[in-house]
Amino acid sequence: MARRLRFNGTGSGEGSCPAIHEDLDTGQIIIHGPQLTDPKDLAQLQHLDEDEVAIVVPRNTLIDFGPRDRDSAPRVLDPNQFARLFENFQHSAWHLEMRRRYAVDEATETYAQFVRGETPTWDLDSRWGRTIRPKTSDGAVVGRVRIVDSPPTTGQLYLLAHAEKNAALGEDVRNMWRTDAQRVNLPDEDFWIFDSHIVARCIFDDDDNLTGAELITEPAAVNQYNRLRDVAQHYAIPYQEFAARLTTRE
Repeated sequence: MARRLRFNGTGSGEGSCPAIHEDLDTGQIIIHGPQLTDPKDLAQLQHLDEDEVAIVVPRNTLIDFGPRDRDSAPRVLDPNQFARLFENFQHSAWHLEMRRRYAVDEATETYAQFVRGETPTWDLDSRWGRTIRPKTSDGAVVGRVRIVDSPPTTGQLYLLAHAEKNAALGEDVRNMWRTDAQRVNLPDEDFWIFDSHIVARCIFDDDDNLTGAELITEPAAVNQYNRLRDVAQHYAIPYQEFAARLTTRE
């Protein structure tokens, strides 16, 4: 079925290209204009897929004829779309982990080894390892703060052991007690921050399975999440120190 398109305007002054149209049903914006073709220019573009073309549009055209309002409905990524964020970030990825269990962990052999009292055999060549280790080796920062209950759940104790693998991949892993997280007003939600300008708030079902992530890019909202990251990083402690304190506490 053909789209219902509305012509918003053109910046050419002659009724020609470049021009902006808007899909009346989806709110998507269609732009046409001169194609960017110089290989040296194209080499500087980020995330340009093989089926995409780069269009040159005057700034005033976007200002004059682009949409003024933001999407009111949340933008939700499915798990595969969410996974692509880890492939595409350049400088930093950071995670606040608030949950008491993650179903995906309990499906692994290393989790079974852990609950049997065995030392898990970590696979550094897993899909996660092949994604993250090249990033950290190239200077990107990957970190996370994990919240722990008192007493810790089995899932939280497993992740405390799993931090050994995370660290081997170049991640900075820290922990803090839930009471401390509540004291400094950290929210009861899981989220990732990518390159300090994209937030993915994780969505779970009633069985603790990750079903997707809400994408947040509005600058004011992202700044609030960046502030929460700074608070968590300030009060959390390295996982080795946390584990040692937990052993003493027991």
